[in-house]
Amino acid sequence: MVPILFFIAAFGAIGGAVGVVMLKNPFFSVLALVGHLFSLAVLFLLLYAEFLAAAQLIVYAGAVMVLYVFVVSYVGGADEPLDDGGGAPRALAPIFGGALLAVLAVAIGASGLKALDSEGAELPAGFGEPAQIGDLLLTRFLLPFEIASFLLTVAAVGAVILARRRRGLEPIADETPTDEGSS
Repeated sequence: MVPILFFIAAFGAIGGAVGVVMLKNPFFSVLALVGHLFSLAVLFLLLYAEFLAAAQLIVYAGAVMVLYVFVVSYVGGADEPLDDGGGAPRALAPIFGGALLAVLAVAIGASGLKALDSEGAELPAGFGEPAQIGDLLLTRFLLPFEIASFLLTVAAVGAVILARRRRGLEPIADETPTDEGSS
């Protein structure tokens, strides 16, 4: 049963990630990201990391996705056609896609899928517990953790600023309110 659940969650994670990139409507893209995060939570459960699975659902699929839905709702523009970019990004996409496919083929071929029938590596005591995760986040992975939180904040603020400019809500600095009723 575990291998079947693994492949279902893996295909769900890959499908959600592809949906985030391929869907043109930003709201549906956020929903695809929620599906991706749920699939990752199932994969964490299969690794016996119950706390990480719960944190994945509560923090990312819950709180962060609510923030993204609000930003997408505020920014809007789902009915406007997206600029396809063209040029260099479009020409380089097949090259990078082929390189990724080659790396995945080598990784799968080199592993020979030997671990498919095994139970996997032995887990150390305390694996996936909040104390171990907190220790790793505050020591070994502090810089990547802080960079990720900073980038998420910058992205949300940037989206709000771009939405204000597009809608013509930029404040005018030269005008001051006047009271015409008093003389």
